[in-house]
Amino acid sequence: MERYDNAFAQLKARQEGAFVPFVTLGDPGPEQSLKIIDALIEGGADALELGIPFSDPLADGPTIQDATLRAFASGVTPTQCFEMLAAIRQKHPTIPIGLLMYANLVFNRGIDEFYAECARVGVDSVLVADVPVEESAPFRQAAMRHNVAPIFICPPNADDELLRQIASYGRGYTYLLSRAGVTGAENKAALPLHHLVEKLAEYHAAPPLQGFGISSPDQVAAAIDAKAAGAISGSAIVKIIEKNLDKPDQMLAELKTFVSEMKAATRKA
Repeated sequence: MERYDNAFAQLKARQEGAFVPFVTLGDPGPEQSLKIIDALIEGGADALELGIPFSDPLADGPTIQDATLRAFASGVTPTQCFEMLAAIRQKHPTIPIGLLMYANLVFNRGIDEFYAECARVGVDSVLVADVPVEESAPFRQAAMRHNVAPIFICPPNADDELLRQIASYGRGYTYLLSRAGVTGAENKAALPLHHLVEKLAEYHAAPPLQGFGISSPDQVAAAIDAKAAGAISGSAIVKIIEKNLDKPDQMLAELKTFVSEMKAATRKA
């Protein structure tokens, strides 16, 4: 959890927002997946948001579902994902690493054992996409026991009670939804969410990162203008992977360039 606090403090001192890329672990295969993560970090990623492949990804649009299928096709298992996470952490000791995943994967290991394993390999946060705040107690309690930040999604239509709960239970960062629905670069991020950001700040919530439909530097800049602490981009990054499956070196070069352009948009003029 401390890695998020340190990262946000350093960004604030430099007057920058955070740019956080999302990819699925093991896409398109374990070896290339680790190279992809190195390229994202070399491009300037401030934190990582990583998916563990799951057979029924409810919140994911078609691009990320395809990434999951590629990871499955390469034979990646949750156990292998944890081995990859340990390798990433060893190579990159300070970058915050978050998991974005589904409850079944947590249940399969046992809730406490899952978070213990996260702590062992150096994961800083876990967002369980299909567990609403009101059902989150066993997850967030296990997370806190193991010093892993429980992350909550703040939807655009959140009422005051939900905002208070998110502020009270969340740590690390708050995942601010640009809109309801599934992820995807095709669906443009909606209007900046000034009022939600202000309310979250009033209730002392963890810093909000805007996600869903973030695919251009302009959208990153708009998130920063709306006083979000940064932006998360997934589908646009996974599309670069998809487009270059037979050109692994070009894939890495394009990913690095894309991240550096998105990161540049977080620097406040």
